[in-house]
Amino acid sequence: MTGTGYISPLLMRHAGVQAALSKSGWRRDRVMGDATSLLAASEQLLIECHDGVRLTAQHTPARPPNGRLAILLHGWEGSGGSLHVVSAANRLWQAGFRIVRINLRDHGDSQHLNREIFHSCRLDEMIEATRWVRDRFPGESLHLGGFSLGGNFALRIAAAEGPALGLVRVAAVCPVLDPEETMVALDSGLVLYQQYYLRKWRRSLELKASLFPADFDFGKLSRFRSLRDMTDFFVTRYTEFPDLASYLHGYAITGDRLAGLVVPSSMLLADDDPVVPAASIARLARPAALSIHRTRWGGHCGFLADYRLRSWSDDYLAREFSRQ
Repeated sequence: MTGTGYISPLLMRHAGVQAALSKSGWRRDRVMGDATSLLAASEQLLIECHDGVRLTAQHTPARPPNGRLAILLHGWEGSGGSLHVVSAANRLWQAGFRIVRINLRDHGDSQHLNREIFHSCRLDEMIEATRWVRDRFPGESLHLGGFSLGGNFALRIAAAEGPALGLVRVAAVCPVLDPEETMVALDSGLVLYQQYYLRKWRRSLELKASLFPADFDFGKLSRFRSLRDMTDFFVTRYTEFPDLASYLHGYAITGDRLAGLVVPSSMLLADDDPVVPAASIARLARPAALSIHRTRWGGHCGFLADYRLRSWSDDYLAREFSRQ
């Protein structure tokens, strides 16, 4: 486990400040302005998986091509258009990478593509999506990065099928480690984090129900006052898991989940992360292929580098993906 060299600006040494500024209109204007060329060069992809599953992605060709491909995965209720994903994509694109930003099922306005709802244990389709991208751009060195739940997916993909997929390197920013501890943190911490995710999840599910009215009748989702109650409702009715505990364990990367990891991988974690408790780090397997980088500050996927609201984690990803 190593330090990173990240030192938060003095006035940003609070996770709430990092969260607010990283999603602020000021930062949006800056990130989207800087990424104008990236966004203009991007095209939509439709990824076909088994059993009729379809996922969407945004592809940006390298200019000029240099044989390196970076797949980026967003967090829960985010998308390939989330600010931290676009910011990182632009940094890597400027470094010469081809970029593919994959949307998880039911994310990025893709609720209409699949009848079954998203849940965090749908690992097989994300492995397939990674393979689909690899096959579409053969011969390029494949790098996989993710944020929050996307970082969790990236590490699970690497542990399950990394060598078969030809992954060269994996990097995860604030990956969800133990979903049970994350749920407790969200339900018992600052209410703004809990309400942020509840609000976005409700909107997504309401859209899903409107698209498939014969399949889903969730009732008034506002009746759920906690993520635990709402998740338990959906797990027991709309997944193959018998109970909430089994579901949460199904996508945890603590314990021996990463013990067999052989693809060089790294994770960036902040001790003040309000979503991913630092205590979970002690229960991670430590294969030789895994590097863990901890910072004192940074919040959840914040890591703002200066008062211009540039992201230090962009440089972290670029540095990790440039390692030989």
